[in-house]
Amino acid sequence: MGNGALEGAVIAVAGAGGPAGRAALLRLAEAGAVVVGSDNDPERLASAVDAARYAHGGTTVTGESVDLLDLESTRDWAARTEKEFGRVDGLVHLVGGWRGSETFTKTSLDDWDFLELLLVRTVQHTTLAFHEALQRSDRGRYVLISAAGATKPTAGNAAYAAGKAAAEAWTLAMADYFRKAGGEQGPTSAAAILVVKALVHDAMRADRPNAKFAGFTDVKDLAEAIVDVWDEPAAEVNGKRLWLTEKP
Repeated sequence: MGNGALEGAVIAVAGAGGPAGRAALLRLAEAGAVVVGSDNDPERLASAVDAARYAHGGTTVTGESVDLLDLESTRDWAARTEKEFGRVDGLVHLVGGWRGSETFTKTSLDDWDFLELLLVRTVQHTTLAFHEALQRSDRGRYVLISAAGATKPTAGNAAYAAGKAAAEAWTLAMADYFRKAGGEQGPTSAAAILVVKALVHDAMRADRPNAKFAGFTDVKDLAEAIVDVWDEPAAEVNGKRLWLTEKP
């Protein structure tokens, strides 16, 4: 099991119960990290945590339901994690959601209201809650998963693309905080953005056996890319968009 940059690191995963979260928990545990997951679905989270524990016996993988739409609850989660494990070396943001429309004209602002909470507010709350602990770490990383649509929006994805773009901007502001905190010697912690076209997992392939999923990133490959963020020096990934799909 892990003996690299993540050995003994304490990594929080927001949105740990979904397919990408399950893959991330498994890979982070395999890399030797202590993994602390959260999700708004307790049953889904428990299943993901149990799977990671079973696959990598002896590793510490925990989970708890946290209301990431409440700043104080998110701050309490960050404080509890640091108090219990003595440090926080990473926050992986996997909270997602999608709504689109047939045309730009038919865009519903209700979709924006929904996506703003999931895609933007949870990023705001997790960054504000965890940034000081991550800066105290000698290998702190904040990893946001974004979409190519934030760079080149399509007419029917206005709300989604705008939400992802806002989340990216907020994360880049956090990267500037790390840059300034590092002074002349450069940042010791980093905020990085992994950009995908969309994600695919085994259940999707089983449901649509004839689909090509061209340009999609498998959640296992995403998990590998997440781990790779810790293999690079903070200055090399801080404030960077790391593309896992072709740039539009």
